[in-house]
Amino acid sequence: MSKIKPYKNSDLGKKEQVTKMFDTISEDYDGLNRVISFGIDIKWRKKVVKIVKENNPETILDIATGTGDLAINLAETNATKIVGLDISSGMLEIGKEKIKKKSLESKIEMVLGDSENMPFEDNAFDAITVAFGVRNFETLENGLKEIFRVLKPHGTFVILETSIPSKTPYKQGYKFYTKNILPLIGKLFSKDRSAYKYLCESASVFPYGEALNNILRKIGFINVEDFPQTFGVATIYKSSK
Repeated sequence: MSKIKPYKNSDLGKKEQVTKMFDTISEDYDGLNRVISFGIDIKWRKKVVKIVKENNPETILDIATGTGDLAINLAETNATKIVGLDISSGMLEIGKEKIKKKSLESKIEMVLGDSENMPFEDNAFDAITVAFGVRNFETLENGLKEIFRVLKPHGTFVILETSIPSKTPYKQGYKFYTKNILPLIGKLFSKDRSAYKYLCESASVFPYGEALNNILRKIGFINVEDFPQTFGVATIYKSSK
């Protein structure tokens, strides 16, 4: 898979660049996401929560939690403990403020850490989620192996990630939007012009649909299913261990 990085002229590795990028755009991130997705990302996250709820997990890990949107949504479940993990301290600080405002500190813990080397024991969580984060892993398979390690047997793993529509005219519309409109929005409203260009480019080369299903199966996940969303601009993947 292509090693697209946020900053082409930097000597830093992808992991360090992604950390720097999200620290830089953390204050703009939530507002820009609502604009870029027309608010549809809220509906997608609700669908993830619905899938997670099916098995009544007691412990949930939300990887690449960012500012905590999905972790906060997951508080609707009966889980007694939700952990949000992210590599960006800037994103986590905003997430902590959101959690505090909703008085969810006793239920949600935000942890600074690397998704490819997590500070958790084997078989620690009943459910694990990742929303728009797996394509930022430095090495996709390493990240998925770590997720497999910390997920309990019979646990649920749900990914929400961008994908590319396959049908006309959605495919053409998506390409035009991501190539021309999305970077322009990022340039106008974000102080990091490279960030949203990277987010578009990384989405365009990331494996989706059956390609990602096969990678999940290779790692050892079972009952792998994918559910395209909104003409295929995003996909929810459900699997178990």
